[in-house]
Amino acid sequence: MKFGGLRTLRQKLLAVVLLTTLVAVLVALIAIVGYHLRADHKNLIADLTTQSELLGHMTAPALAFEDKQLANQNLSLLRFRPTVRAAAIYRAHGGIFSSYAAQGVKYTFPEKAAADSVRIEGRQLILFKDIVSDGESLGTVFLVADYELAGKIMDYLGIATLAMLLAMLIAFLMLVRIQKVVTGPILAITEVAREVVALQDYSRRAERMSEDEVGLLVGSFNDMLSEIERRTQKLESSNREIAREASERARAQQEVMRLNEELEHRVHERTAQLEVTNQALALAKGAENANQAKSTFLSSMSHELRTPLNAILGFAQLLRSESIPSSPLQKKEFADHILKAGRHLLALINEVLDLAKVESGTLTLSLEPVSLAEVIRECHEMIDPLAAKANIRLIFPENVDSHVLADRTRIKQVLLNLFSNAVKYNRVGGSIIVGCHAAGAERIRLTVQDTGAGLSPEQIAQLFQPFNRLGQEAQSEEGTGIGLVVTKRLLELMDGQIGVHSTVGTGSTFWIDLKATAPAQYALGSNITKLIPAAKPKASKYSKYDLLYVEDNPANLKLIQQIIELRSDLRLLTAIDANLGIELARAHQPQVILMDINLPGINGNQALTILRSDPSTAHIPVIALTANAMQRDIEKGLESGFFRYLTKPINIDEFVDALNDALEHSDEIARHNREN
Repeated sequence: MKFGGLRTLRQKLLAVVLLTTLVAVLVALIAIVGYHLRADHKNLIADLTTQSELLGHMTAPALAFEDKQLANQNLSLLRFRPTVRAAAIYRAHGGIFSSYAAQGVKYTFPEKAAADSVRIEGRQLILFKDIVSDGESLGTVFLVADYELAGKIMDYLGIATLAMLLAMLIAFLMLVRIQKVVTGPILAITEVAREVVALQDYSRRAERMSEDEVGLLVGSFNDMLSEIERRTQKLESSNREIAREASERARAQQEVMRLNEELEHRVHERTAQLEVTNQALALAKGAENANQAKSTFLSSMSHELRTPLNAILGFAQLLRSESIPSSPLQKKEFADHILKAGRHLLALINEVLDLAKVESGTLTLSLEPVSLAEVIRECHEMIDPLAAKANIRLIFPENVDSHVLADRTRIKQVLLNLFSNAVKYNRVGGSIIVGCHAAGAERIRLTVQDTGAGLSPEQIAQLFQPFNRLGQEAQSEEGTGIGLVVTKRLLELMDGQIGVHSTVGTGSTFWIDLKATAPAQYALGSNITKLIPAAKPKASKYSKYDLLYVEDNPANLKLIQQIIELRSDLRLLTAIDANLGIELARAHQPQVILMDINLPGINGNQALTILRSDPSTAHIPVIALTANAMQRDIEKGLESGFFRYLTKPINIDEFVDALNDALEHSDEIARHNREN
């Protein structure tokens, strides 16, 4: 039992005494009531048992001689026992011989008698008693009597409740008088303690009223107050001393703070002066580095551009000169030198322009599944003459079946740069080994290993810096030094990476990683005629339609051309950029336009805006056909006004359905215009 809700000692003492009294009285009453109820129960059963035995003895002759009248007379005597509500005599084989019910009582007797037993059902006591004469069972006596113990229980509870209330009242009155003796001194101590805490007056003392345990408590409390008073006085004296010392320290601290502020001000002035000086030095250093980079770039570009220009201008002068005679064969040789120098000059200019586009963010890529086997084969054919001239052996992998997500033109540019560098910086009679293998989850790694002079760690650290020829000031090799920089930027735009492992004197291995992807499911062959029949019923109503395809990737243009060739009702117009596509749309008024998104110059989204703003082309349905397959790209494209948004690789069924829907839409617009 918890007394946490009681606040005062008097309340707790009262609760303890009353609770103890209640428990004691309750236990006593339960014992007394239980004893009396048990005795009454036994007496009732014994009385009914005696009554049943007497009734059985009296009814035995009636059962023996089948005298029901005598049995009924014996049972009728039970009317003098008002507690008996019903009775019956059963034969030995179980049937009812005679029965009795008190006045006003309707009772349903059991069909058969049970063995000797006594049971209680609700407020009734039921008894079965065998009738035995000379060791032979003649029948059974059945009695039903009121079980009055329930009523007695209520009487006992009423008496017990009155007894408990009386006991609790007596205990309460006695406790009220006892509390003054027991709790009075404790309450006096409490009052003194409250005043000491409120007034901080430790000189007060509690009055000692007895010599018992409470008196000892009062004495100890007073001794405690004396000790507190002594220590308080000592503490106050110490605090006064500490306050004096603190005051002196505060004055000293103020002086130190003043000196610190003065020093801080001087440091701030010196720091500001140093910052100004450092900024000036940084600007001077930056200007010096910029000038150095500019000078290096201009020097490199001047030499690289002048070399082919010198050949172009020199051989052109020889062709034009009348003072230096030359044969037709020599003139052809001079023209070949001019073409070679011109191509080299164009390559240099393209490298610089590519770097400028990449750095400015204006370079656009068309990412699609690209077969590495095809790209490697094309690069092999282009680099083979250069390697043969330097007597360098080329070893390419066989059975490459990997596809990567890349721009076909740019990945070819990357590989050509790596292959040409491997030839350019190799030794005469060396070799180049190209490898291709998986590199982690959904990544493909392509390696280019040469047997050249190799690179030191310092050279590798500067390898991807623009215009850095790694100390080759003698210009022993052609180039601007920006090829690897452009390669690195292009790979990053295609979610790729580039790296190098090199050993001085042994050679270098350049590697690139690209995202692996499934091959494009173009399925051009015998099955495509089933997908796009030239004479399908739905297309028979079409006249000759113009279909404009704006795409800068030759492979994609070739694919659509092969598909459209199977439709005799369509004529394909192509444009390699959006500007040309817009002009063709205005001039030819095609029924449907296929539009790539990543186009040079203005992109497909911008081209769609221009077409929609022009009344002459606003009605033409435009289908997006792009490698931008992210869900946000698709939603954005449909919101901007594309008739359909198809992603690469092309699903032929989806492409045909979209094309047919667009042609029907174009027919409906034309029909509506004719009717109006």
